[in-house]
Amino acid sequence: MTMAFVMLVDDEVPFVETMTKRLEKRGIDITTAFSGKEALEKLDQNSKIEVVILDVKMPEMDGIETLRQIKMKFPLVEVIMLTGHATVESGLDGMKLGAFDYLMKPCDMDVLIAKVDEAATKKRKHEEKILEARVKEITSRRT
Repeated sequence: MTMAFVMLVDDEVPFVETMTKRLEKRGIDITTAFSGKEALEKLDQNSKIEVVILDVKMPEMDGIETLRQIKMKFPLVEVIMLTGHATVESGLDGMKLGAFDYLMKPCDMDVLIAKVDEAATKKRKHEEKILEARVKEITSRRT
């Protein structure tokens, strides 16, 4: 398992604090944000973030709108939606908008860690392909 750079976005402070402790114990480098707006600002400042764990239900900018913005500005960042029982539809909507996956709250830590790992791996492979394509483009110009 590789070390992933993750941002947890949720407006519930106790939830974020608990999850942060649990994820850090498992070797995950975690950044937190308490709103969609803050999440976008932190993504702007930190290009190392690979995976965003995003709550669907938040005031002001909800998870779906935040996901839309993330995918527009940071298309390679993978997003895992966290959804309550009442918002399963939103989880599915998120998948249509490019979310990597969605999990029900409260989620099993092992399942979440596995999803984060899969998502980080997917992002890294995507970046490698882009790099390879750029290298090919540059080397083909020289011949």
